Amino acid sequence: MKLGPLLLALAVTAVPTLSLAQSGAATDEQILLSQLMTDKKAVYAKNLDLTGSEAEKFWPIYDEYEVKVKKLDDRFLSNLNTFAEKYDSLSDPDAAAVLKEKMAIEKERMALKQEYTKKVAKALPPKKALRYAQLETRIENMVRRDVYSLIPLAN
Repeated sequence: MKLGPLLLALAVTAVPTLSLAQSGAATDEQILLSQLMTDKKAVYAKNLDLTGSEAEKFWPIYDEYEVKVKKLDDRFLSNLNTFAEKYDSLSDPDAAAVLKEKMAIEKERMALKQEYTKKVAKALPPKKALRYAQLETRIENMVRRDVYSLIPLAN
């Protein structure tokens, strides 16, 4: 099964923080990814209704978190590409390696989310911090649902 086009579509449309390999088509995808990230930021801005002082504290934390999440998303995409390249001939050792990396990424993502949610909780009033955490979970769940629905199961 050829997964290359699937993975490109997945990276461009479903995962806003994933980076793409440098190629001739990368510019259009980067523009689309930038727009998706802008839209995500707009969701937070609209729903958090931050005061000026809250915004000064929140946005640097948000931006720092997004940079770190992007690194995990890059690893996720790399692992997904490894799976796609070996899909038709996936050996047990290949599957074990993909699974090990998948679990490591998920563990690191949760630790990062907890670390930065604590930072947000120190920077914002409790109700806004909770709203941030709820939004982050909703966005993450929607993206993951869309992404994982496109990835075929190992055979």
